[in-house]
Amino acid sequence: MCNALILIAEDDADIAAILMAYLEKAGFRTLHAENGTLALAQYTRAHPQLVLLDIRMPEKDGWQVLAELRRSGNTPVIMLTANDDDIDKLSALRFGADDYVVKPFNPAEVVARVQAVLRRVQPALPAEDMIFSASVDISLLHHRAIVRPANVNIAPRLTMTEFRLLAHLARAPDRVFSRDELLEACLPEGETLPRTVDSHISKLRRKLEEAGTTGLLQNVRGFGYRLGSGT
Repeated sequence: MCNALILIAEDDADIAAILMAYLEKAGFRTLHAENGTLALAQYTRAHPQLVLLDIRMPEKDGWQVLAELRRSGNTPVIMLTANDDDIDKLSALRFGADDYVVKPFNPAEVVARVQAVLRRVQPALPAEDMIFSASVDISLLHHRAIVRPANVNIAPRLTMTEFRLLAHLARAPDRVFSRDELLEACLPEGETLPRTVDSHISKLRRKLEEAGTTGLLQNVRGFGYRLGSGT
């Protein structure tokens, strides 16, 4: 986790400088981009381990950059937003961000969130890297799920939160997990709304169905979710 490269996409030079100073003091390497276009170029060139992404930037805003990042991979993204509004926060998570921080923020908190997200996406691996179910194989090492409909392997593009939810459910198939359990185990720190779990599960279910498996994610009314056998 230490020495990881963090891309800071932020048009305010003062904020960027403060973040760079705190992150570098914590042992990270940093890279700065002052607009969305440069952020994408830096991302392609440097392959950072995590992106701190401001929503309001010139040329391309944070939403556009996030969409591009999610089309190209699952690098963790923490959104920086000036809007302390649940809708904005939920939008960030629904569009594939792994966490968010509301301005004005404590730089030390941002560092803590960066460390927490990197811990979640680089968990200690069990002896067996793979989790198998009736219709999906999950690689913990590569953060990838392989759906096997009709003997054809398909790897849906999942966000890190979606992957964590799927892997968590798959570790105990047929066990029902409450929304609170999933919220604590799989979602970004500070997120406290159970409906956010529903949003991520809905998107995950849709991606799995588009890949060719149905009935894998099962809703147990009034309690939570479990992983079924799927078809």
